[in-house]
Amino acid sequence: MLRAAVLYVGAVWALAQGIAQLGPSFGAPEWITRGFVIAAAVGFPFWLVFAWIYEFTPQGIKRESEVAPGESITHRTGRKLDFAIIAVLAVAVLLLLGNQFVWHKGILQGSPALTMAAAMIPQKSVAVLPFANESGKQDERFFSDGLSDDLINALSQFDGLKVISRNSAFQFRDSKDTAAKIGQLLGVAHLLEGSVQRAGDEVRITATLVNAAEGSIAWSQRYDRPYTDLFALQDEITTAVADALKAKLLSAPGIVVQSDRPPGGNIDAYMAYQHGIAYAALNTEASLHQAIDAFSEAVRLDPKYAAAYARFSNTWANLAAQFLGGAQAAQAYANARKAAATALTLDPGSALAHQARAYVLLNADMDWRGAEAEYRQTLQLAPNSAGAQFALSNTLAVLGQVRQAVGLIRKALVGDPRHAQWYYWLSAYLSAAGQPDAARQAIGTAIALQPGASTIHEQLAIVEILRGDAKAALAAAQAEPAGPWHDVAMALALQIGPDRAAADAALKALLAKYSEVAPYQIAEVYALRRDPDNTFKWLDRAWAGHDPGVQSLLYDPFILRYKDDPRFAAFARKVGLPTTTDAVAMK
Repeated sequence: MLRAAVLYVGAVWALAQGIAQLGPSFGAPEWITRGFVIAAAVGFPFWLVFAWIYEFTPQGIKRESEVAPGESITHRTGRKLDFAIIAVLAVAVLLLLGNQFVWHKGILQGSPALTMAAAMIPQKSVAVLPFANESGKQDERFFSDGLSDDLINALSQFDGLKVISRNSAFQFRDSKDTAAKIGQLLGVAHLLEGSVQRAGDEVRITATLVNAAEGSIAWSQRYDRPYTDLFALQDEITTAVADALKAKLLSAPGIVVQSDRPPGGNIDAYMAYQHGIAYAALNTEASLHQAIDAFSEAVRLDPKYAAAYARFSNTWANLAAQFLGGAQAAQAYANARKAAATALTLDPGSALAHQARAYVLLNADMDWRGAEAEYRQTLQLAPNSAGAQFALSNTLAVLGQVRQAVGLIRKALVGDPRHAQWYYWLSAYLSAAGQPDAARQAIGTAIALQPGASTIHEQLAIVEILRGDAKAALAAAQAEPAGPWHDVAMALALQIGPDRAAADAALKALLAKYSEVAPYQIAEVYALRRDPDNTFKWLDRAWAGHDPGVQSLLYDPFILRYKDDPRFAAFARKVGLPTTTDAVAMK
């Protein structure tokens, strides 16, 4: 009976470890592990009674009272149970070690779905690392980055081929890591790397396809061509890599081959476009203005450059959303709206153009359904686009479809596994789905990838509030970089702490400093204080001021405390949102 008890406990422990580690990667709710352990605890007495009453015999299971003393094989059964116990405990120990040394290490390195399964990495998968600039001129890096970026875009349009997005792949510029480690971190079987050397009107490009796990070369080629043959050369390399990986172009209905090259073939316009992408990625107010200038130069050189107009639109909209207010923001959004319309007129089949229009509809016009339709069109045109998958997930969350949003953003992270901001949003959606532990894991990954980023520690504070840990929430808020989001995080965290005077003072400071720019966050603070009248008052002010925070209404656990208040449905209807959501309210 003692052996039976040890076997039962060991099996339950091993299974619980496995469920806890693998469940989040398959979208399983975090209560699964807890439910399994509770059910096992309930079943334990029944198992002991069973082991006491029954005995395994060659003829099957019999009551112990029915087995004659000379027929008992208890000693043999005991030895088998000893072996079973050893096997189960060995599995449990392996899972525990894996949890400590593999799984958690992988979480901190940014890709929980990939670390569990080097063996599950598809053979048809590749990351295009930034080609080395060997021209001796720093400005020529835009040229080599443009080549790498074009290869990523081109390879992404092959059926069944997993291609890592620029954001994650470019984090390994000049990396000293081995090919095997990079492949594991990005979840790919192959790396495409190379070098670019430009001298006058000639360009030399070396491209090498590496088997990541082995470090062996699957294909390699050197090209010496005129600079004017750049686009033809990019196509040649793409075809060679696709052939080596036995990949074929996507051919489903609705798919259109995507290109961000200027239709007139103007390489100078393309280089200006690449300058714009690099500046926009820095995401500061100054760099966004630089990106606008670069995209403006691209469309000046080629007035039919739809992709440049689409990026032009996105940059104006980002500038308005993050750094401008009042009349300046309105003018920036008007510029974004006009540029998106021009891009769509020039190329109705451009996924970038539809994505640009969707972003304006979502952030400037707050036309949620219109944005959803445009993002779905984007994904139909470019189904392998991680960016389009993320954008649609964001819109689904806005519309109260949080569970679908979680699944889609996890899919996007497979293609861009080191995107800190996407882990931020995954954490927000998991919080809304009632999974604070998984949300904490996601925001921990974001912090590990980009520890100094704005808003990330504020989201950790929100997660700790939902977990009911006032001390941890305050520590997270204090870690948020100085600025508005630090003050918001502090005001939120203090509301669940014991110091009521500090909580009142934080709210007072928020009202004094940010009533014009952060009315939605003030509504959240009042919701935490269980003050519905002021919550709805500040929600109305947020809508009147076109505060983007209103987008969070249907996945905000704080505001959803009042989802049964008639004023909640009335407000949702007023702003054009559904009145129902699958998100979970904070208790």
